[in-house]
Amino acid sequence: MKKQKGLTLISWLAIIAVVLFNAIIAMNVVPVYLNDHSVKSLMEALETDSSVRGATPKKIKDTITKRLRVNNVYSVTKDNIDIKKIKNDYVITIEYEPRGKLVGSLDYIVTFKHEARVAAR
Repeated sequence: MKKQKGLTLISWLAIIAVVLFNAIIAMNVVPVYLNDHSVKSLMEALETDSSVRGATPKKIKDTITKRLRVNNVYSVTKDNIDIKKIKNDYVITIEYEPRGKLVGSLDYIVTFKHEARVAAR
């Protein structure tokens, strides 16, 4: 009697189904994390940017919004940007929840929050 070598057809189909499901999830969720990386980079650059030092909160919000649009990040709106004055600094917080469809009735929700400090006048 010969011993079986390799996988059966059903085993291959199961493996392919799992790989395809993971690929679909990755194709939908990876762009969300790439957009968040752009937001995170923007917030880190904001702390050392001399053009926003001493600016008004409205000008800071406009600058952030313009830079996000340049990077094609549309999941963050002006409503997601919060600016509070603490002593001599502005604390800028961006908190947002991108949502989307995975497969059929499965959805995803991801929550992100980033903060930066900018010197006030």
